[in-house]
Amino acid sequence: MSQPGAPTSPSLLTRTRATLERALGVYRDPEIRSRLAGLRDRLDEPLRVAVAGRIKAGKSTLLNALVRDRLAPTDAGECTRIVTWYQDGHTYRVLAHPTAGEPRQLRFQREEGAIEIDLAGLPPEQIHRLELTWPSRALRTTTLIDTPGIGSLSEQVANRTWDLLTAEDEETPADAVLYLMRHLHGNDIDFLRAFHDTEVSAPNPVNAIGVLSRADEIGVGRLDAMASARRVAARLATDRSVRRLVQTVVPVAGLLAETAATLTESEVGQLRRVADLPVSEAEQLLLSADRFLRTRPELGLTDLEREALLIRFGMFGVRLATTQLRHGVASNATELARELADRSGIAELREVLATLFTERREVLKSRSALLALDTLTRAQPVGGSEAVAAEVEEIVSSAHPFRELRVLSAVRAGWVAGKPEVIEELERLIGGAGNSHHSRLQLPADAGRDDLTRAAADALERWQRRAENPLTGHELALAARVAVRSCEGVLAELRSAR
Repeated sequence: MSQPGAPTSPSLLTRTRATLERALGVYRDPEIRSRLAGLRDRLDEPLRVAVAGRIKAGKSTLLNALVRDRLAPTDAGECTRIVTWYQDGHTYRVLAHPTAGEPRQLRFQREEGAIEIDLAGLPPEQIHRLELTWPSRALRTTTLIDTPGIGSLSEQVANRTWDLLTAEDEETPADAVLYLMRHLHGNDIDFLRAFHDTEVSAPNPVNAIGVLSRADEIGVGRLDAMASARRVAARLATDRSVRRLVQTVVPVAGLLAETAATLTESEVGQLRRVADLPVSEAEQLLLSADRFLRTRPELGLTDLEREALLIRFGMFGVRLATTQLRHGVASNATELARELADRSGIAELREVLATLFTERREVLKSRSALLALDTLTRAQPVGGSEAVAAEVEEIVSSAHPFRELRVLSAVRAGWVAGKPEVIEELERLIGGAGNSHHSRLQLPADAGRDDLTRAAADALERWQRRAENPLTGHELALAARVAVRSCEGVLAELRSAR
């Protein structure tokens, strides 16, 4: 949006860039100048989204599903102990950034499945990060950062993720985070609280999304497992302790989504052998993983083929895929992949990512840069840095997108009280459900400009009355003024587009 009240106004990036240029004119230390130049360049780069969670939460599998390719290793190899960046580029390359010394290009190979990287004798604990460049449409707008599991048996491995996302002494590499949870564990709450801050200049729930990962396992692999997972995710998303830490919770069967993106006709042929059995016999075969692996040798599938199907699909996926084939819903790999992807929840996650992250990427990137600049001026003051710090403070306090973030954090923390329907509308108007006009005004995506204008004008009038009403609580009145500005911004842009 191009108006002053708009959450993604280009002027915010322009102001942030100008402040970084001012800082470059103040600091003379080569290392600091390099960091500042990196922050400036980062404003033009894709949004950085980290994938974090407890060990075995399915982070790498979900990353592969988002990229629509099997790039990240999903076993317990040494590369899973290293923070790995996946970014788009014109060439295929793996670069290791050691904790000491210059970056080194590494050899890699890919025969089946994930990329295998030769660390060339470098111990994983001596590698700060791996940087994998891979031509990918999915990575053009978002760089994905795969992190080691929190709760790992190795404290050093687990700390890499904590350091990456809760760094206090330097810029945080991630603009946003997908946090995977299988169940809500104490470590999950601790991590998200560390990642959360009520100030706009530090991480808060506006840039965190919860993912109920391996969602098919919640229903023990039953065909209705995803329905159960959606109910659990909905409960988590409305839980007060979770709401103040993440924007929402989305259930995803990551393994099913990854397999759907890379399904082969050979695998469909193997699954069809099960689908062609009488229903009662197929159900008996699929009662458990052990029965699937050990019974009915006459099926014509080798032990290795059965094991491979379980690894690729899981019991839920095998049951679902064979059911789809039996009923003629799908007849080939393309059709079955589409059905599996639809059932996996990956489409809903992509939509949430687009709505809550991609649409407000300019705000998130500016926020990351200003956080780093604020930290620098506090930790290493020099002549002239006071003016830079003042400029950062002025942008943070005056820019309307940041005011919206502060109100959103206050609402999620329970500091703004009001009727549920009022708080729900407030969240929407300030961008809590997405940055588009339709999301803010809760109108269908095909609503026309006239409908949007009427809805925005009505909302503006309602929130002006609420802001001016002496009976409105102090916190809600302050939030109402921000909502008024948001409505004015929407109206200004709609009118300028006529």
